[in-house]
Amino acid sequence: MQAMFADGQVAVTASGEGPPLVLLHSLLADATSFDRVAPALGRDFRILIPDLPGFGGSTPAPGGLEAVADRMAQALRDATGGAPVAGLGNGYGGFVLLLCALRHPGLFDRLVFADCGACFSEPGREAFRTMARVAGETGLPAIADTAMRRLFAPAFQAAHPDLMAERRAAFLRTDPAVFQAACAALAGLDLRGRLSALRVPALVLVGEHDEATPPAMARELAAGLPDARFVMLPDCAHVPQLQAPETFVDAVTGFLR
Repeated sequence: MQAMFADGQVAVTASGEGPPLVLLHSLLADATSFDRVAPALGRDFRILIPDLPGFGGSTPAPGGLEAVADRMAQALRDATGGAPVAGLGNGYGGFVLLLCALRHPGLFDRLVFADCGACFSEPGREAFRTMARVAGETGLPAIADTAMRRLFAPAFQAAHPDLMAERRAAFLRTDPAVFQAACAALAGLDLRGRLSALRVPALVLVGEHDEATPPAMARELAAGLPDARFVMLPDCAHVPQLQAPETFVDAVTGFLR
C-alpha cells in the first residue's frame, strides 16, 4: 500500500505488521532495492519504504541534504503519528538517516546504517564531483557502468546478469538534477564532529567489498557514535540487501528485536 505524506510530497509504501521500521534507499538504487528483504522484515515490523525526495513518486527537496532530511522527518512523523521509529539507511539513505536523526532528536529509537559513514575521503569526494560533472555533461548513461561498479563487485555482476539489468534500469530512472545535487551534497558532507550527540543505539553494517563507502568509513562511523556495534558482511559490496538478503535480515533483526 502506498500513501503520500509531508503535504503530498513523499510517497511511502507500507507493508507488514508490528513496530515501524523505515528503510531509506541508496542514491544509486531506489526503493525497490529492498524488495528482497521487505517480506522477511515485515514478519516483525511494519515496513515503511519512502521514495527519497526526487525519486519515484516523491518531489525534490531543494536546499541540500538538510532539506532532504527535514522533508523525511516530516513524512515519518505524518506516517507514524510522531511515535519514535527504527530507521535503516543504505548508502545515501544512510547519510540522510544520520542527518535526520541529528536534526530531529527523538524521531528514532534505533538506527541501522548500511554501507555509509560520516564523511568521505578526498578521493571519495572527487569521485562524486566527477560523477556529477559527467552526468551533467553527457547524462546518466555515461556513468551507468561506474554506478554498477560502485554497487556490486565485478564477479557478482558477471554471475547475476538479470539483477544487473534490473539495477541499471533503476539507476537510469533517476532524475539527473537530483543525482547531481546529491553528489554535491555528499562531496561536502562532514558529520564526524556531531556524532557524539547521537545517543541512540546503532548498528553499523558494511559489505566487505564495498568500494563506494569502504569499510574504513563504516568503522569510523561506529567509533564516533556513543552506542554502536560494527558488523562486516562477507562477500558483499554496497547493497548487501540485494546480494545476501538472508544475512542482511539476520543482522538487522538480531539488532532490532
